[in-house]
Amino acid sequence: MSTASKGSADLGLIGLAVMGQNLVLNMNDHGFTIAVYNRTRSKVDAFLQGEAKGSKIIGTHSIEEFVAALKKPRRVMMLVKAGQAVDELIEAVLPHLEAGDIIIDGGNSNFNDTIRRTAYLEAKGLRYIGTGVSGGEEGARRGPSIMPGGSPAAWPEVKPIFQSIAAKANGEPCCDWVGENGAGHYVKMVHNGIEYGDMQLIGEAYHLMKEALGMNADQMHEAFAQWNRGRLDSYLIEITRDILGFRDSDGQPLLEKILDAAGQKGTGKWTSIAALDQGIPLTMVTEAVLARSLSALKEQRVAASGVLRGPAARFQGERQAFLKDLEAAVYAAKIISYTQGYMLMRSAAQEHQWHLNYGGIALMWRGGCIIRSVFLSKIKDAFARNPELTNLLLDPYFKEEIESAQSAWRRVVAKAVELGIPVPGMGSALSFFDGYRRDRLPANLLQAQRDYFGAHTYERIDKPRGQFFHTDWTGRGGTVTAGSYSA
Repeated sequence: MSTASKGSADLGLIGLAVMGQNLVLNMNDHGFTIAVYNRTRSKVDAFLQGEAKGSKIIGTHSIEEFVAALKKPRRVMMLVKAGQAVDELIEAVLPHLEAGDIIIDGGNSNFNDTIRRTAYLEAKGLRYIGTGVSGGEEGARRGPSIMPGGSPAAWPEVKPIFQSIAAKANGEPCCDWVGENGAGHYVKMVHNGIEYGDMQLIGEAYHLMKEALGMNADQMHEAFAQWNRGRLDSYLIEITRDILGFRDSDGQPLLEKILDAAGQKGTGKWTSIAALDQGIPLTMVTEAVLARSLSALKEQRVAASGVLRGPAARFQGERQAFLKDLEAAVYAAKIISYTQGYMLMRSAAQEHQWHLNYGGIALMWRGGCIIRSVFLSKIKDAFARNPELTNLLLDPYFKEEIESAQSAWRRVVAKAVELGIPVPGMGSALSFFDGYRRDRLPANLLQAQRDYFGAHTYERIDKPRGQFFHTDWTGRGGTVTAGSYSA
């Protein structure tokens, strides 16, 4: 086990699962001295005798020994399961810290927990950071995207470490201060929600290629390879290309042997819930979450497939023309997904009084993380042109791209419906676009219905906003209107 004098470590990390180990090795490679601790002490020994052998990483076997190894102000980073485990660890470390020390939560915590913990620790004179870390195991080892938020006074103390180990995009670190209290974890949550949406769109494209066009794995591999050389160039398109080219031990495509029941850890659902709380129509991410839930009903779907019938899913037409349309449809729906994600972040920033750098967030996502893509540079450019941009669709570049893709997008969605192939991502994105671009929607009828059955009142287009009216629709009602009651 490596040893060092007391107070010699630049940062201490608790939690030596794969992400924790790789992040520590990354920090060590960049010249930082790191102390490590794990509740299961044997993991510390195994790490020091294995991957970290010969490094200057300091192994410790108790909280007391761990904290004593840290320079002041002490920087304690946790990479443990979100929820109660984080709170318990904070309470275990607190008695050994003093005013000005910093606790960092690098897990996928819910932003509401981070808001609460920031206030709790600041009241005790400590500083707190809740940071998203994206990129998986490889990202943690070679350069992740890091999204820190919390106590602003803590940022200068960790900035040199975080920006050194982060991925770089055009020489710039994919890490910068996001905002106060829960802002970092909120942005990471939205990142994960957008990730759900990107993966859903790719899955729908794969489904159409396979079922409608009858393409085999090699043909689909080549199609995704071609897409990855153009405007859809991204990590997820790249790995989809590789997955489609991978063969099992018998020489057959491994992908077709994988059970079609998707898992999820909850951050996509959190994003949808947050959007509902904010009143933001985050349709793409929500449909992606629900599509995973539908896929998990495997046994029911197998039973239903023997009973329920639909059209024959076979495309009649020119394959290359449809593939070109499909690429445009995926790109257009992707624009909508990111548009909605940015709408959600802007709404949350207003509620929580966060000062988010929207172009900077796009930069942080350009390298190291799962949704990294050339597309993100276009978002950064949009906010560079107009820092007060309220919606990506109103930026000249994205407006032009959506307009040029629109006909192809509609053809793909219409054909998928005709063939009975589900495209909840592409379809809901198109419905959002058609709703957003209209100055009149049928919500006037909805408001009339609510007033009819519940006296919920309505506004009139010939009166100023904020004035509410009620009609006695049947002649048997009265003038009493609804207050807090809702039905």
